[in-house]
Amino acid sequence: MELSSVQQPPALNQHRQEQEQDDEAAASFSRSLVKMHDKEQETGRNRYYMILLGINYMCLFVGSVSSSLLSKFYFNHKGGSRWVSTWVQCAGFPLLLFPIYLFKICTHRKPFTGFTPKILCLSICIGFLLGINNLLFSWGNSYLPVSTNSLVLSTQLAFTLITSVIIVKQKITFANLNCVILLTVSSVLLALGSSHDKPRGLTKGKYFIGFFSTVGAGLLFALYLPIMEKIYRKVYCYAMVIEMQLVMEIAATALSTVGMVAGGGFSEMKTESIKVFDLGAKAYWLTVGFNVVTWQLCFMGTAGMVFLTTSLTGGVCMTALMGINVLGGVLVYGDHFGGFKAVSTLLCLWGFCSYIYGIYIKTKEEENKIDNSNSREKMSSSDYA
Repeated sequence: MELSSVQQPPALNQHRQEQEQDDEAAASFSRSLVKMHDKEQETGRNRYYMILLGINYMCLFVGSVSSSLLSKFYFNHKGGSRWVSTWVQCAGFPLLLFPIYLFKICTHRKPFTGFTPKILCLSICIGFLLGINNLLFSWGNSYLPVSTNSLVLSTQLAFTLITSVIIVKQKITFANLNCVILLTVSSVLLALGSSHDKPRGLTKGKYFIGFFSTVGAGLLFALYLPIMEKIYRKVYCYAMVIEMQLVMEIAATALSTVGMVAGGGFSEMKTESIKVFDLGAKAYWLTVGFNVVTWQLCFMGTAGMVFLTTSLTGGVCMTALMGINVLGGVLVYGDHFGGFKAVSTLLCLWGFCSYIYGIYIKTKEEENKIDNSNSREKMSSSDYA
């Protein structure tokens, strides 16, 4: 008789079936525990992510609005050194040591772990690019009213979309394209309607130098954002982002310090504080000091937004603050706010809202896909049971 034809006792077959059922139940229970644990971890990560995102946007909000108004305050009260204005934008890099040290305490991670020679060189090169951008911004801010300066800078979102498509392969959607068109029209209206918006004693030539310097600053910053997004894809933690920002700010400070030395900027600071600044030396150094702090908040918030989201979303968040800067310039300094500038502001807000609505629709579609996928998994599990 062949072995295959031998029948197993019914009791033994029943015992094996019960054993298999028990094993399946144990495996199902184990999978459920793993899913619950993963869900709890995911919830914790999302909570930490949202807190970090909120902190970075608050840094960007406070830094952007305050630094723009303080820079204009410096020039309005007879501060005239563009190198000084450039230098204060990056000279506060030692302040970044505080969050780096805080992360070391909280995570027990050694600072600059994972820094490769390539990342170090890229950080230094981008720091020099940032230094040039700071100088262009200082030229623009010294000649243009805050409201005009802020609205021209808002066009950097259109530039950011173009550079994001080229560098990080950002997909073009209707919301993206609509935002670009509206902001471009906004910039054209601003250029046509702001020729009368010059401070007293400023020639038409210098006004347009300030205008195109601001456009150049927007272009360079639009290049900076997607480059940083591409580099951040190889960065594994937020602490490393702050460390890279520290290296970039040191490089930018080195560049502006060379300009300060060559142009006599340091001796000019002393002379300005005593003889030129019309509010006195104490007000001068307070202005410089607060400028240093607010610019670091602005740049740290920008870097964090790009790391946590995308370069385009970071640019959109910065654009959302332009309206606040415009309002601040009108309320604090009495900048002219005529019809062209009002229409330009409305178009700017329209473009921003359309982009946010596009992100909302995309998020809803992704959530629906996930819900449908989970529903199919539950149905297949119930069918198997």
